Amino acid sequence: MKKSYLMTPGPTPVPTDVLLAGAKDVIHHRAPAFTKLLLDVTEKLKWVLQTKNTVLIINSSGTGAMESAVVNLFSPGDRVLVISTGNFGERFAKISNNYGLDVVKLEYEWGTAAVPADVERELDKDPSIKGVMVTHSETSTGVNNDIKEIARITNSHNTALIVDAISGLGASDLKTDEWGVDVVVAGSQKALMTPPGISFVSISDRAWKMVEESKLPKFYFDYKAARKMLENDSPQTPFTPAITLLVQLSSSLQMIMDDGLENLFARHAMLAKASRAAVKALGLKLLCDEKVASNSVTPILPPEGIEAGKVIKGMREDFGVTLVGGQGKLEGKIFRIGHCGYFEKLDIILTIAALEMTLKKLGYKFELGSGIKAAEEVFTL
Repeated sequence: MKKSYLMTPGPTPVPTDVLLAGAKDVIHHRAPAFTKLLLDVTEKLKWVLQTKNTVLIINSSGTGAMESAVVNLFSPGDRVLVISTGNFGERFAKISNNYGLDVVKLEYEWGTAAVPADVERELDKDPSIKGVMVTHSETSTGVNNDIKEIARITNSHNTALIVDAISGLGASDLKTDEWGVDVVVAGSQKALMTPPGISFVSISDRAWKMVEESKLPKFYFDYKAARKMLENDSPQTPFTPAITLLVQLSSSLQMIMDDGLENLFARHAMLAKASRAAVKALGLKLLCDEKVASNSVTPILPPEGIEAGKVIKGMREDFGVTLVGGQGKLEGKIFRIGHCGYFEKLDIILTIAALEMTLKKLGYKFELGSGIKAAEEVFTL
């Protein structure tokens, strides 16, 4: 018999109570019961997003929310600055290019964070830039970008800031209103501990003015249609929603609210710190500097002479622990441990134990137990 352990940055494990919430009878999406559910989830999402802005819920993974931001805020030929620190920054650029936007790309070596001064330089140099797109937590590289400082710069230039917080929301602080972030996109399957299938966006007043002027085609992702349905006497969604997922999301968000944002961020920071400490104790190298490291995922370079894919395969086949590899230009070069969402101390200890045994089997020389000890020392501080 083998147990399975999902240690990826998305999808992430789902608490039992949240899974069971999905077993309730399905309600009709035009009935009063659904209106109550929709308003409940929307208000809870505003709490996590730390915003009073309009929040719209979309039936899609996070990429759908990214695309929705592009098609609703811009028109063909609009110039946008896309900050790329990894695979998902690249995705914002691809979406923008596909819709005919004039993309100025600010690229960084994968494993490094964006430099806010570079953003300021680009906006000073080119006042025609209508929006800046950036990833909060770059899942592919384990880097957190400084959204607060980037937002300060975009606000001083009256330029819209669109943030992909798909893996960052709930794991690291993101003060949407206080920092002045115009659009935040996120999804259900990361730190919010819900199965994949729901994404959502918060939209500021400045962003709504851009929505009114946007000329890009949209139908299913039309913000104006969604807001109209949300603001009528009996709030609904324009199209059939993922009802069961919304019930589950309401349950998971209540768990998060009961815990509190401060505790939520502290737990994620502790898990990330312990994971990095264990990796270093094993003599392995982290992809990114700890000063910019994400609370959501830890990317690791395999030992010299050992393929990342063999580490991933060994952990999955021998111990039932699922990790993920690199994406894009990092494919085959790293393996990643996820720790955003429904994770606690013993999940990390178990994962490090499986990693140690896998590395031992692959011929890597180190002191058995050194990673576990380093993680435990973080947890017992």
